[in-house]
Amino acid sequence: MSDSNLMSKPRAKSEPAAQNIAAIVTAASFGFVVVQLDVTIVNVALPAMASSLKAGIAELQWVVDAYALVFAVLLLSAGVIGDRLGSRRTYLAGFWIFAVASLACGSAPGALSLIAARAVQGIGAALLVPSSLAILNHVSGHDAGLRARMVGIWTAAGGVSIAAGPVLGGLLLGAFGWRTIFLVNLPLCAFAIWLTSVAVPRAPLEESAKSVKPEPRDAPKNPGKNESLDLPGQVLAIAALTGLVGAVIEARPLGFTHPLVIAGAVMAIVAVALFVFVEHRSKAPMLPLGFFARPNFSPAIVFGIMVNLTYYGVIFVLSLYLQQVKHWTAAQTGLAYLPLTGGFILSNMLSGVLVDRFGSRPPMIAGGLIGTVGFLLLSRLDGHSTYWDMLAPFLLIPGGMGLAVPAMTTAILAGVERQASGVASAVLNTARQAAGAIGVALFGALAANSQVVPGLHLSALISAGCVLIGAVVVFFGMASQKAPRKA
Repeated sequence: MSDSNLMSKPRAKSEPAAQNIAAIVTAASFGFVVVQLDVTIVNVALPAMASSLKAGIAELQWVVDAYALVFAVLLLSAGVIGDRLGSRRTYLAGFWIFAVASLACGSAPGALSLIAARAVQGIGAALLVPSSLAILNHVSGHDAGLRARMVGIWTAAGGVSIAAGPVLGGLLLGAFGWRTIFLVNLPLCAFAIWLTSVAVPRAPLEESAKSVKPEPRDAPKNPGKNESLDLPGQVLAIAALTGLVGAVIEARPLGFTHPLVIAGAVMAIVAVALFVFVEHRSKAPMLPLGFFARPNFSPAIVFGIMVNLTYYGVIFVLSLYLQQVKHWTAAQTGLAYLPLTGGFILSNMLSGVLVDRFGSRPPMIAGGLIGTVGFLLLSRLDGHSTYWDMLAPFLLIPGGMGLAVPAMTTAILAGVERQASGVASAVLNTARQAAGAIGVALFGALAANSQVVPGLHLSALISAGCVLIGAVVVFFGMASQKAPRKA
């Protein structure tokens, strides 16, 4: 990561020097790296965990979703905490929690203890993501071009880690066993804690109250200035997502008419209705509904939901397909995902350049269309498919997603005030992580009971439709807005 890539324009003396920006971006990116790494590194180890811990498909889904679910439901509160207590302090706390939980995962004696430790990992992840984006948003100041490039690097780091997760997981599993996929987080967290401590200022470029322009009397309330953690909203969010994901996961083994499945679905519906009511009346809502009235915000959220629902769910089923249908080893399965890593690297870096030149809308539309083609090709795989049959979708899917996600993130951050960036990024990532948990639950249910190949076909076709819908929503709902350039 060279300084010249980040700093193409002179900056004011009050803003950090180029060499410091490179260190800050690296430190902020590490938070996204460990969070995204633990989303997919687990997938390759699922068969080994099932054998070692005597776990079934439903328990394996909870191993994946306990992390994603807690991550999702706590993100909004974590964004408020970061805005109130400072992004640097929140960021460091997230790393400490994540490291301790990773150690607990690596030493878990059974499936239930592993699921519980994964949930604690989700708490750390929730603190890391919005605070890392808030750090970058503060550093960028009013330079939209620099913000786009930094978000591109941040997203590229996360994209590489989410694609490299199965590769690294396969290699670690083959050499040392499944517990090392969690223990590898310990040195990563230790390095990130050190780098953040020395590189990121205690108050990273937060604007003082005097520097913020007063809002007109009739201006809507700033959704970033929350004064409480909105506990009723938090509890209802937990109830809604837990009920929904639990009902989807348990529907296949228990049956759709089982009282627990029905109760989960009803709890989700009631909790969502109450959540919207509470947030609408709250003076300091956990989910600022006013964000959705802003230009480009809602289309970007919809697109993010489609991306995570499809990618997380399909990766879960693909890991089962490669090991249970193709009978590849964990190491072979991990290496098979290498094209995903390369696709994310190239497309993420290209996205930052395109957003800086053309704005967020074109890369999101192009990425959605490319991803749609990739999922359609993936739906053609069967028990006799060769690796060459898999190569095209393994390149197109991450290529499209990697092109679109940095643009989507930039669109979200560009639409809010800097002091509201923590909450805004938390809204985006809450929607995405909740969708990812639902995707794993839904697609995992489709592939249960030895229906891996039919489940993969249906999952890929659903994914193609969802990503195409996301691209259409962006095309019709997002304004064409080129990132402003400074003279």
